[in-house]
This record gives sequence, structure tokens and C-alpha cells, in this order.
Amino acid sequence: MNPSKKALYAMIAFLTIQCASKRNLQVTDKKHNKTKVHFTSEGKKLVGDVYLPPSYDPSKKYPALVIVGSWTTVKEQMAGLYAKEFAKKGFITLAFDFRNYGESEGNPRFYESPESKIQDIRNAAKYLTTSNNVQTENIGGFGVCAGAGYMLEAANTTKDIKTLVTAASWLHDGEAVKLFYGGERGVDSKIQAAQKAKRHYSSTGDVTYIPTISTKDKSAAMYGPYDYYLNPKRGAISQWSADKFAVMSWEDWLKFNPMPSAKKLQAPVLMIHSDGAVLPKYTKKYFEDIAIDDKKLIWMDSSKPSPFEQFDFYDSPDKVNFVVKNCSEWFKKHLQN
Repeated sequence: MNPSKKALYAMIAFLTIQCASKRNLQVTDKKHNKTKVHFTSEGKKLVGDVYLPPSYDPSKKYPALVIVGSWTTVKEQMAGLYAKEFAKKGFITLAFDFRNYGESEGNPRFYESPESKIQDIRNAAKYLTTSNNVQTENIGGFGVCAGAGYMLEAANTTKDIKTLVTAASWLHDGEAVKLFYGGERGVDSKIQAAQKAKRHYSSTGDVTYIPTISTKDKSAAMYGPYDYYLNPKRGAISQWSADKFAVMSWEDWLKFNPMPSAKKLQAPVLMIHSDGAVLPKYTKKYFEDIAIDDKKLIWMDSSKPSPFEQFDFYDSPDKVNFVVKNCSEWFKKHLQN
């Protein structure tokens, strides 16, 4: 993106946020104690749900959290669940659809771009800073799975996120992706397919898709009996696409490497993980490399082999309740006037 476009997008985002900040947050969905909001990220209108504390008073200010979920996710999945639970603990929380997903603008649809998602998180935090009901110096970030890596990168590049927590973080590098995607040959094949899909999109405007999840199609982005994404009572909801993963995503996803950001991280961080979640050695390595002293690692007992316990962090009551309890204590300690 050239500098003039970046400046234009920044100005649009600033004006949009300034207009939004003139109003207090009001509950519009009383059943879920939330309200729908819109904000701009690099010229794209993003849609989010802001969850409010049970005793919310629009004349007061509250600490706030940006909540993000796994890759390919929409706000009604794990981000919305955690946002609702953290709101019960006294925080204003924002779960939103990244560009290209859900109700938010952006093309190609279902394109997993870590760079764009990191920018969207920064702009989500910026949006919260302008709310009349948010303690603008007390904004935290929470990320689960791939969202943890995106949140860690975002926290390194904005001063708006004062502290953050990760749960079941998916943190990989060039070697780790080989473990999940068919070794060096498999990774190279997917990157080549992505580059071909990008050229096709550039010349025709058509997007090449594969299934997001499948137990039969080995070309799917997630191939296996992963109940969370297959069960309509869990993550297989109507707002999420089980059959569309943009092939061009592979290059961005497989080349994304959040590991070096640990040594630059200045925001206090709590990490929660287990041996049954994904890539446990990488979360331990990341934690060890964090340069600041204000950090904490909570390692939970495992009841399932890696990576199948990963999905329990998305919606299983025991895991969610444990995470919310410990995270709330962390946030209340670090987000104080």
C-alpha cells in the first residue's frame, strides 16, 4: 500500500472514530447486554459487538478489552463467548469480525491475512480509546489460538493495548508449520498454490476456495474430526463458513512468524496453555524469550493429547471458566487508574 493511501485510510478512521466517540455506549440487545458497533480499519468498515457489564452505567467509565479468536473465525464463535464472560467481570469488551469475514467489509472473502488482522486489532483498540465509557488508559487484549499470535504482534505496535492475555496460543515458525502441513514438501506446495491463486485473483477477480473443515477432503484447511468446527452446537454456526477458505491465504499464514516478537514485547502478558493444546513447546519458548519481567505462565493439566485439547479452550465450560477467572484477576491488577 502506498503512503498516500495509508494517510487517507488513517484520516478516514480518525474521522469515523471521532464521530462515534460523541455518543455513549447504550445497550441495544438487552437479552445479551450488548450493542453493535462499527469502526474503520484501512478503509474497511468492520462490525463488532460490544458487551457491557451487568450493572453498566452510561455515565461511568470502565476498563475495556479487545477479544479475538482463532483463524477463519467470526465474532459469534469463541471471541463472542469470552467477550460475554469478561463483561460479567466488569469490563467493556469488544468482539468483532475481521475484514473479509462475517459482517465486516473486505475482499477477497475468507482470506486469512495475519498482517491485516493485526492492523484490525490495532484499530479495534483505537476505537475503544475514543468511547466516552472506556477508561482509555486501561485497555487490554485477549487472544485465543491464532488470535493470540495476532494479539501479541498488535501489542508490539500500538500503545493502546496496555496488557494482554493469551489462551491456547497457536505460535509457529517455519519449522513448526511443517509438523501440521505435510513437511517441507507440503508447505511448499501450499505456498505455490497460494501464489497461483493470487495471480488468478489479480487477473480475473475470482477467488479459489477449498473447504475450511472436512473429514473427507484432504485438501481442506482443517482436515480431521475436529468437533468444534463440525458441531452446530459449538462452532459450526451459520455465520461461519465451513466450505470457503481462500487458497491464497496459505502463503500469508504459513510465512507468518510471531516468535521473534517475544524479545520486543513490552506489555505485561499472561499466557495460559497445556500439553494437550497446540504446539506447547512453542508457547513455552515464546514465554522464555519475553524480555520484560512482568509476565506469567499458567500451565494447565491435560486430559487429551495435543492438539485435541485446543478446542476445549474455545467453549468448554471448565476451560473457559478457568481462563476467565485467571485472566480477570490479571486484567484487574494491570488495568487500574
